[in-house]
Amino acid sequence: MIMKWLTRLFVISLLLTAYTVSAQVRTTNLTVYPEYKTSLIQLKDGRVIRQSLTNIFLKNSSLLYMSGTQSMEANMDNIISVKFDDRLYVHIDTLLCYQVDSIGGDALFCATVIDQEAYKQQIRNNVVLSNLSLGDMIGTTTVDLNNEEDYKFPLINIYYYRYKGKFVRTHERNLGHILTKEQKRIMRTFVTMEGFSWTDEKSLMQLLSKLQ
Repeated sequence: MIMKWLTRLFVISLLLTAYTVSAQVRTTNLTVYPEYKTSLIQLKDGRVIRQSLTNIFLKNSSLLYMSGTQSMEANMDNIISVKFDDRLYVHIDTLLCYQVDSIGGDALFCATVIDQEAYKQQIRNNVVLSNLSLGDMIGTTTVDLNNEEDYKFPLINIYYYRYKGKFVRTHERNLGHILTKEQKRIMRTFVTMEGFSWTDEKSLMQLLSKLQ
């Protein structure tokens, strides 16, 4: 009876985990661009330098550059922005974020990073109990069911608004610190509407429009 219950619980857990992981974009890459490319880096001391081999690290959305044959992580404390041929990345908090869209002087920015906790969990969840004996001592046998697909990195997007000249994380708690009482009321009403999501760019742009 206990064995049947544990098996059923495991199957339900595995199905839920598989659904969650499949909903995320996953990649085998550790960088945004498949190849290192030239960028213009604006520094806090006012200088703009041209670096021939650079990329964005998906681990923490920081700048990588090639030094000889070694890939190095740049000191983010000195960087304001990084301009590639297709995107301008702005340093917000600890992340390099690109602009998704804008309304007037306000805008939505995004940083894509590896969801490290989800990655560890998906690997752990596919190491299953194949045998469970209950007695004076509990004995188990484990089997690793991971395949090549399971070892891909799940990605998440982290969003920020540039609102009235300030950068703020797109979350009700963070926005509450900079909005007026009336704007907070508008936000709370809007985020309870059907279909709204803090991870959906269309929803976030609609909210930004309401806050104008």
